[in-house]
Amino acid sequence: MNPHFNLKASFVVAAMLVLPVAQAATMTKADYNTEKTRISADYKTDKAACASFAGNAKDICREEAKAKEKIARAELEYSYSGKASDQTKLLEVKAKSAYAVAKEKCDDKAGNEKDVCVKEAKAIEAKALAEAKMGKQIGEARKDAAVETSDADYKVAVEKCDAMAGDAKASCMAAAKAKFGKN
Repeated sequence: MNPHFNLKASFVVAAMLVLPVAQAATMTKADYNTEKTRISADYKTDKAACASFAGNAKDICREEAKAKEKIARAELEYSYSGKASDQTKLLEVKAKSAYAVAKEKCDDKAGNEKDVCVKEAKAIEAKALAEAKMGKQIGEARKDAAVETSDADYKVAVEKCDAMAGDAKASCMAAAKAKFGKN
């Protein structure tokens, strides 16, 4: 690991970390537990590899190992559950981890250059967290829209049933209630 880095490249990588994740495919409990064990083992290996460094390079190495572990755990949770809330958590973990690594890398600088580096890292984190929050809000809006659409479709079905009479109407209403999950 080279303790010298290109700050702009780090920020580009940080920005890419918060791109939306494709819809997760759920996994079995056994696969989940196996992956959890693998992530822990990888973290220990990565952390042990940092022993060969000194000073801030060692700190950067440790922070990168922690970030890798946190992101892997968040990806695992999302892969296991497939929940939108876990996807949002994943995006937040990626943003916070990228900030922690970038901030640690700023320690190699001094004075105003260090202050600017930290502010840039914080700005990228803030943007990434805002995007994660926006994704969460969009997901909630889609859910609300789906409920409203379903309710509207149910009202149309009920209106069509009202034109009928007797058993046909009762059957039509029962079918509409079953189709749209109404009691």
